[in-house]
Amino acid sequence: MSNLSNNFIAGDWVKGSSSISNINPSDTNDVIGEYAQANNAQLEDALNSSQIAQKHWAATGLEQRQAVLMKIGEEMMARSAELGELLSREEGKPVAEGKGEIYRAGQFFTYYAAEVLRQSGDTADSVRPNIEIDVRREAMGTVAIISPWNFPTATASWKIAPALAFGNAVIWKPANLTPASAVALTEIIAKQDIPKGLFNLVMGSGSSIGQALAESPKVHAISFTGSYDVGLQIAGAAAKNLTKFQLELGSKNPLVVMDDADIDVAVAAATGGAFGSTGQKCTASSRLVVHASIHDEFVDRMSQSTSALKVGHALHEGTQIGPVASQQQLDSNLKYMSLAKEEGCEIVCGGEKLELDNPGFYMQPALLVGGNNTMRVNREELFAPMSCVIKVADYDEALSVANDTDFGLVSGIITQSLSRASHFRRNAESGCVMVNLPTAGTDYHVPFGGRKNSSFGPREQGSYAKELYTQVKTSYISSGNP
Repeated sequence: MSNLSNNFIAGDWVKGSSSISNINPSDTNDVIGEYAQANNAQLEDALNSSQIAQKHWAATGLEQRQAVLMKIGEEMMARSAELGELLSREEGKPVAEGKGEIYRAGQFFTYYAAEVLRQSGDTADSVRPNIEIDVRREAMGTVAIISPWNFPTATASWKIAPALAFGNAVIWKPANLTPASAVALTEIIAKQDIPKGLFNLVMGSGSSIGQALAESPKVHAISFTGSYDVGLQIAGAAAKNLTKFQLELGSKNPLVVMDDADIDVAVAAATGGAFGSTGQKCTASSRLVVHASIHDEFVDRMSQSTSALKVGHALHEGTQIGPVASQQQLDSNLKYMSLAKEEGCEIVCGGEKLELDNPGFYMQPALLVGGNNTMRVNREELFAPMSCVIKVADYDEALSVANDTDFGLVSGIITQSLSRASHFRRNAESGCVMVNLPTAGTDYHVPFGGRKNSSFGPREQGSYAKELYTQVKTSYISSGNP
């Protein structure tokens, strides 16, 4: 990779009006590269070219479109070790997680390659004589994709792949914290046999490029994953043009541990769910709702498990928890640790900034106890390696506490009772429910999304993605008498 990486606009790699440095959070002395920042005129070029290219792509044969997506997915999976290392270097997750993310991202493309060939509609007879009805889905047009830094390739891929599969053009604005992964994916897409201008990488800040995309009347659908506050801004801007949009926002996921839980399963699920990816994922278990009768044993076991996690450089062997993604994120985490103490939480272990041999944004995972749902640390999304245990007296209180949140992405329960598991699955106010599993971890062929302030609009992933990326057309045909 050259030191300066450009945007991909209207089929060409072009310089921006400025650039930003990409810093390795595991070693801040390591500058990965410089990445161009697009201006609004370049964004307009991308939007204009996408209008033309999309029409050609929508008219392209299904087998050709299917082949393009297969090639993208297969190359990503074949290069998962190489690209996963790059992802971990710039984002900070352990390299095994980085490689796994790239491979999974490739699977999104191969899955939606198959979906290209599954596109079908409906036929019906009219209530009027000698009239037939044809119902089919057509592409939206140009789709704006605004993706986050915590899963820079996977989240982008589960948006880009269905957008292309269903015949749309794409304008992609990735997060500025992880531009290297964005450029790597774009290089793979750019060399495919697709119309010039069909796919555009437009790097820049959310306040400039992201806002301009949301406000543009040339955008026909928007898929955004990020914070609740930014999601509200995008919704307001999109509504002015009646642009279709989908928002995946914050979370405050509970993992309920009942008195009949297998304690080994509970500790493993809580540790992985709370601290995997350094807690920087919307599916993290930030609230551990634990039955009073096993509370002390669970806390003791969780303390041992949390303290044993090895924090280190993302690319070093044996690292289980990498750095947080940026100085800003680390500062936010430490402020929440101070707030937790002020609110009355006891810190069982962790929560401090770590100084390692290489300078980076390191934090020891933190386990808190003595929490309740009135505390800010149990109501606001932290995006940190922090989890708070909330003691409850029985199942009814556990369910009430789990549902007492403004968010509703994922909830989980650890229990050996089929009746409790079934009741929880039906009554948890979340879009996804896990039973005897970590709250983190979803499959690509089924819908993903939440309720309340966690999500708005159509679900992502699986066949449900077509609800955002297509629009329905109903045709009435009177063919006359033979």
